[in-house]
Amino acid sequence: MSSPADRRQLAQSLPPLAEADAAAIERFLDAAWAEHGLSAATLAAYRRDLQGLARHRGTLAGIDRQALFDYLAMRTRAGYSARSNARLLSALRAYFASCVRRGERSDDPTALLLPPRLPRLLPKALSETEIEALLAAPDADAAIGLRDRAMLELMYACGLRVSELVGLPATALNLRQGVLRVLGKGGRERLVPLGEESRHWLQRWLLEARPALLKALRDPAKAAVLFVDAKGMPLTRQAFWALVKRCATVAGIEPGRISPHGLRHSFATHLLNHGADLRALQMLLGHASLSTTQIYTLVAREHLKALHAKHHPRA
Repeated sequence: MSSPADRRQLAQSLPPLAEADAAAIERFLDAAWAEHGLSAATLAAYRRDLQGLARHRGTLAGIDRQALFDYLAMRTRAGYSARSNARLLSALRAYFASCVRRGERSDDPTALLLPPRLPRLLPKALSETEIEALLAAPDADAAIGLRDRAMLELMYACGLRVSELVGLPATALNLRQGVLRVLGKGGRERLVPLGEESRHWLQRWLLEARPALLKALRDPAKAAVLFVDAKGMPLTRQAFWALVKRCATVAGIEPGRISPHGLRHSFATHLLNHGADLRALQMLLGHASLSTTQIYTLVAREHLKALHAKHHPRA
């Protein structure tokens, strides 16, 4: 099994992408974005996966089922995770289905390929006490600290995905009505209520800190996103992740225990623990399928088991 460094070195040693393949991949991605509203992160992952296969095989044209099977087997031997291979197969299925629809192929080579079995991982949620400590970690007397507090409060109050949070336009927020308009996966829009705490910190951010940070821009009126960095520019997902890690350290929480969606998972788990309806939670999270939301019932069940084991005299 190779290391990540070995895999990167192998990828760099592959021949360059053929122009015909590059054009075909971009046509597919443009169509996928227009038809299905795929996120920028998904499109980037699909691009990497398809380009990797094209460079490895020399071309995407004429690839058959055996070639795809061999490629997936090679990746497994090289140490790529089952989740990474499942995403690759998802990209390949979408690409070749598109080729068939456009009449570029008569067959779909992914038709009989089975996805790798993925372990069912339970979302990692913080306790309510840990959440309180995390939210209080930023220095709200500084502009950046006030922004960090507002972001953490909003993410926990609304159960947002990281990509939804950093991409929020300022116009999505309605403090007077206490709601947030969120554009989620697949272009699905939802309205999420704001709690009093998040409204308080958002109002302070908008009045006290955001205008000061926007002064770094030549034309502050053009700032479209709600949250900006010290240069008045939108934050990246990586910047927010670093922010959460810093705050976790200040709060005395092991940074390794917090996932990128830790606040979203905590939002869902805490609502269920306090009796929230599963259908309502599905709407708040923006899940297309109730089965996706149901995994949080397992987390709540584990929480109850732990309480029983700790406090019941005959456990």
